[in-house]
Amino acid sequence: MTDVQVGSRLPDGLVERLMAHAAVAPGAARLTIEAPFDGRPLYDLPLSDETDVESCITGLRAGQRAWARTPLRERSRIMLRFHDVVMRRRNEVLDIVQWETGKARRDAMEELLDVCLNARHYARDAARLLTPRRHRGGLPLLVGAVQVQHPKGVVGFLSPWNYPLTLAASDAIPALIAGNAVVIKPDVQTTLTALWVVDRLVEAGVPSDVVRVVTGDGPVVGPMVIDRVDYVMFTGSTRVGREVAARCGERLIGCSLELGGKNAMIIRADADVVRAAEIASRASFANSGQLCISMERIYVHHDVYEAFAEAFAARAKGLRMQAGVGWGADIGSLISQRQLDRVMAHVEDAVHHGATVLAGGRARPDVGPYYIEATVLAGVTDAMALCADETFGPVVALYPVASDDEAVERANDTRFGLNAAVVTRDRRAGRAVALRLKAGTVNVNEGYGPAWSTTRSPMGGMGDSGLGRRHGDEGLLKYTESQTVGTQRLLGFGAPFGLSDEQWLGTLGAVMVAMKRLGLK
Repeated sequence: MTDVQVGSRLPDGLVERLMAHAAVAPGAARLTIEAPFDGRPLYDLPLSDETDVESCITGLRAGQRAWARTPLRERSRIMLRFHDVVMRRRNEVLDIVQWETGKARRDAMEELLDVCLNARHYARDAARLLTPRRHRGGLPLLVGAVQVQHPKGVVGFLSPWNYPLTLAASDAIPALIAGNAVVIKPDVQTTLTALWVVDRLVEAGVPSDVVRVVTGDGPVVGPMVIDRVDYVMFTGSTRVGREVAARCGERLIGCSLELGGKNAMIIRADADVVRAAEIASRASFANSGQLCISMERIYVHHDVYEAFAEAFAARAKGLRMQAGVGWGADIGSLISQRQLDRVMAHVEDAVHHGATVLAGGRARPDVGPYYIEATVLAGVTDAMALCADETFGPVVALYPVASDDEAVERANDTRFGLNAAVVTRDRRAGRAVALRLKAGTVNVNEGYGPAWSTTRSPMGGMGDSGLGRRHGDEGLLKYTESQTVGTQRLLGFGAPFGLSDEQWLGTLGAVMVAMKRLGLK
């Protein structure tokens, strides 16, 4: 356990020190933030207004020009220092994340590891992605071109409360390495985590006029940011994502959107049910199910359905709940009363329409005001809200299927396409099934960890689950503008030496045929 326990306060002076990175004027209106563990006041958050946002982004534009001139090697070194600073002060940020979200420390640890993986990856891959590249021109020896990546300018990050460390740091890292300035608009509930990230970036060497935080409710402050930045990275619901995309479209600026999901796992007939239950438990109940890539639907071959359902329900019943900062809990709190009401409404509607509760199904105010047991349901039908709509809580439905074909068909029967999983003893067959699933990431023999942790590979959604990708090359290049500088040598494209256009075309045609025969592009 850490030395901070539920019922005590955040370290003295921490909030005031971190608020130096927030764009708020003296005397700003304030909002009291409560700790999900116990509902007690945690700190008062000053709120940015439109003048604050305007002034913030104007200052970032000035700082960005100097930052973009900083050598790429130095920007990369700064991110490696950031990695070290985060690891050195990991207990401090794990405490803050737990206080603001109520999540179990093991789930906060996943965020910490994700941030460090991204810092290392992009610091070491940036030169490959951002060094100017030469390309052969249309006429060999006569034409050449160089491709250059320029930063967008100021990038705005609009993020929710469920993974505040990851969504503040891991997305900002590639944008900063690419030479952009960054403004982060976190959810009001998790602003302190975002401010801590900025404080660590500045400690590592990022100029304080290149990265800032604006505070306030998303529907109020979010549009202010979108109307002033050069690119938007949004994580959140599909409904709000459509609004963000439309607003960006009006300004003809780019955006990347990671949105909702109704993710499916397939348990094949050859699966080891004990191992499958352990994988499914982690995939469904991590972060109390408040994870856009967690599993909410599990399709189980009928040959192993009963054994799997028994093992999975037993695991769900055995998950430990405790309210407080520190190690020991398997499952944490939901974020708020609103989220608890939404999750319980899905469970109660399903039970009312005939679903069977195999595990959980109850709120647990004896643990904390927003706790709910890990819940496993059977007999879920199309008449129930949780069959198609994202629940975003520790609730999962089991469905028996007769074949891989049926499992794939039902898993793909959704407007979402974010994440999926296949559990099997036969990895080759598992990969074959994975290729048939309509999801941006698919994991074999795990729920989300392999795809999420492979930072060299892109991650994102299909369908109503979003646009663009984080991680991989695209996760950095999307924060840049490509420019091609072409150079003509000796002869121009016009007919030379008094040749007619027809004669010149004949010459060029002969050159094209020769290039094809030589295998040249």
